[in-house]
Amino acid sequence: MNTKAKDFFLHLGAMVSLYAGVIALLNLLFRVINTAYPQIDRYFYGGSSISLPVATLIVVFPIFLLLSNILNKGYESDPSRKDYAVRKWLIWITLFVAGIVLVGDLVTLLYFFLDGRELTSGFVLKVLSVFVVTGGVFGYYIDNLRDVLTGQRRNMWRIFSVVLVLGAIVIGFSVIGSPKSQRLMNYDNQKINDLQNIQSQLISYWQSKQALPETLDGLRDPISSFYEVSLDPQSYAPYVYNKTGDMSFELCAEFNLASQVGNQPARPSNPYQGGVESVEWSHVEGYQCFSRTIDPDFYPPFTKSL
Repeated sequence: MNTKAKDFFLHLGAMVSLYAGVIALLNLLFRVINTAYPQIDRYFYGGSSISLPVATLIVVFPIFLLLSNILNKGYESDPSRKDYAVRKWLIWITLFVAGIVLVGDLVTLLYFFLDGRELTSGFVLKVLSVFVVTGGVFGYYIDNLRDVLTGQRRNMWRIFSVVLVLGAIVIGFSVIGSPKSQRLMNYDNQKINDLQNIQSQLISYWQSKQALPETLDGLRDPISSFYEVSLDPQSYAPYVYNKTGDMSFELCAEFNLASQVGNQPARPSNPYQGGVESVEWSHVEGYQCFSRTIDPDFYPPFTKSL
């Protein structure tokens, strides 16, 4: 039986939206689990963003439901469409891909667990997520191939998928935070990046002059890239810099959220780009200062050559 171009692209669109939705759903569930039960070798500053998988689900999941509904109505009006080769090929390809995803994810999760990187709770939840999502795909399309998808059975699968997707989105926001909290977290991340950059410039200034500037304006150099001192991206106010000694200073900023994810501390970071010492930038909510003392053994003065 010849396949019309319309039917080909309807089936292809349904499969592509399904693949994108499954990937986004598993990505979302894994990010939520990683936040609640972080892997041993992973550190987070702030939270793990769920924006991309949630945005993908919001767009592609309704598309999948719409295309599936159009196809089902076509089957009801003309049952011979179920015999299209493209339909059977795409369904079998989908089952094959779902099997690869199931095996690949289970192997990866088991490797991380046996390697000591994954907590038991996180491992169990991820395995359960993989089985539920891929099992749903297998169940629906096997029913489709067996031609046992009655109206009631199809509605059950539809309700199952809607509850699964909406439940994952709600849990994601409850664990990681709303778009507003993510925005505030991004502000905090940018502030830390700015403070790291300023601190690096202060150390370079001391290495060049063996003295610290009285204010941040002393760092301005029209020849270098550090001509304009960064401002707080949220309030557009200058960051607070206090010279507390010949080789000591503090940098201060106002933070929206504490740098904690679950029970895990914020990620230590090294703004010196090759320095030996690792500097902790974890902070509480509100105004906080970071005190620093330059160690000349780690950051010796630059040697001036004639």
